[in-house]
Amino acid sequence: MYFKALYFFYKIYCFIFRPIRFGVRILMLQDEKVWLIRHTYLPGWFMPGGGLKKWETLDQAVRREAREETGAEMGEISLIGTFSSFIQWKTDHTTVFLCRDFKIVGKSDGEIAEIRQFALDALPENMFPSHRRLLEAFRNGMDRSNFGEW
Repeated sequence: MYFKALYFFYKIYCFIFRPIRFGVRILMLQDEKVWLIRHTYLPGWFMPGGGLKKWETLDQAVRREAREETGAEMGEISLIGTFSSFIQWKTDHTTVFLCRDFKIVGKSDGEIAEIRQFALDALPENMFPSHRRLLEAFRNGMDRSNFGEW
């Protein structure tokens, strides 16, 4: 309930101030299965990730978000790309990384309701649309022309 209330007030903030946000997402892939999260305050499944903190690099942010949301410690990561969105009264720029070298060593924080692996060809029905498009494009060889709005 706490996170739902915060998210509600965040949407009001976005409506008033129209922020420009920078974030990261991580495609965590092992054995052709992707790790996805379900938040306590939003419906659906998402790739782990979130916003950059002040003075934080993209590498630091993606590793912190993976640890907070999945309990994973990541090895080598590689850049997939940066995507932009202009919905819900804000400007979002999200940089997406790929990691195949990670271990789940801890627990997620209270913001995460569930963590689960899915085969790339059997993604959940209620997945966030832009994350589904990215994973389907990744599975099919990454044709970025089909992404549309992030």
